[in-house]
Amino acid sequence: MKLKILVIGTIFILLTNIASASSPYGSIDVYYNDKILPGKEIAKPVLKIGEPFKVRFDFTVHQKCYVSVKLSELGKNNFVIIDGPTSKIEEYYGKIMEENSTEVFEWTVKPTENWAGGSIPIDFVYQVDELGAGGKTLVNGEFTVVYCTISKEYYEGKIPTSENHPVSETEPSSTSASTPAFTLLSAISVLALAFALFRR
Repeated sequence: MKLKILVIGTIFILLTNIASASSPYGSIDVYYNDKILPGKEIAKPVLKIGEPFKVRFDFTVHQKCYVSVKLSELGKNNFVIIDGPTSKIEEYYGKIMEENSTEVFEWTVKPTENWAGGSIPIDFVYQVDELGAGGKTLVNGEFTVVYCTISKEYYEGKIPTSENHPVSETEPSSTSASTPAFTLLSAISVLALAFALFRR
């Protein structure tokens, strides 16, 4: 019985992770270096240590509410925020949004040398709450927006500041898109495994 509950719980988690970043309460358009990432695509740049890049989220809500957002990473100190609504990874930014409005949340970020020679994701975390005391959470979620491969070379271009928004004087790193780690295919595989376990 415990095994069945564990398998059902795992399936539920997988299925919620493959849901897109839209709901009856709103939607999110995702950008990497000012280029929109359609659907569930993830930017997969190859970056030098210290090379800046931008992530942007156009967050639209259908009712007046309180929205909280942050960037998230595996571990600590793998990325540094140069500019954005928060000064640190894992730090929330929140604001009241009006009905049928869109807010742009944009960060300029650079990788540290912690993952030089390896790859690591950056996730976007969001929560939408009703206003007022005891307001319930309407929707929340998290998804990977960038899966960075960090080379062992150091970036030597221009680093943007709050007054200087261009990311660099050189061409931005090339990006390619891929599907998220949890796809419909992986969810179906888990369902098949669960069915096989239940028949035992």
